[in-house]
Amino acid sequence: MIPLKDENPAYTTPVIVYGLIAINVVVFLHELSLGSQLDSFFRLYAVIPEELSASFAGTPPNQPVSEITTLVTSQFLHGGFMHIASNMLFLWIFGNNIEDSLGHVKFLLFYLLSGVLAALTHWYFAMGSDIPTVGASGAIAGVMGAYILKYPKAKILTLLPLGIIFTTVRIPAFFFLGFWFVKEAISSVASLGMPAEAGVAYWAHAGGFVFGAILGPMMGLLSDKR
Repeated sequence: MIPLKDENPAYTTPVIVYGLIAINVVVFLHELSLGSQLDSFFRLYAVIPEELSASFAGTPPNQPVSEITTLVTSQFLHGGFMHIASNMLFLWIFGNNIEDSLGHVKFLLFYLLSGVLAALTHWYFAMGSDIPTVGASGAIAGVMGAYILKYPKAKILTLLPLGIIFTTVRIPAFFFLGFWFVKEAISSVASLGMPAEAGVAYWAHAGGFVFGAILGPMMGLLSDKR
């Protein structure tokens, strides 16, 4: 299922969402220019659980960017066109209403903190992995966790494949986002005990969603009557 838009108007201009999308796109274009240096770039700015564990233990790796800092910088890195395209689509659809409800400054704090907590969730379940973790997915999952609480009945126009035929349906956010979370949670549990491999950081998605649903109300999301 691919969301196309939500039928949920915002009342303010989502300048933070616009800015986040712009920064992600600029960083991705920079990645495309790096060629063979891309892996080194990822290893410097992405979260590497093994190195983060060493930092927490008091023996951080000798590099110019601290592993604590990568909890934020990793949120602006992406592994390919589909990765950034899907993330920015979800941020565009669900982010504007949460920014509208929280306000610009609190939304930015909420977004970054959700991303940090999502990355830490992934780290907790893969402390010994040396694979760089990149992407805005955890932060955006936090936005989705807040959205399902604030706007459970909002309709999501969704592209639905039926074999070789595609159709569009309007699905309440509670079911669209609930299905997404259950899928990610099942994949997270299924990954337990499996060797760490490059791929989807399911625990970051599930963790980001849960922490977003917790942080949103803590930051006043539900007190807004819109």
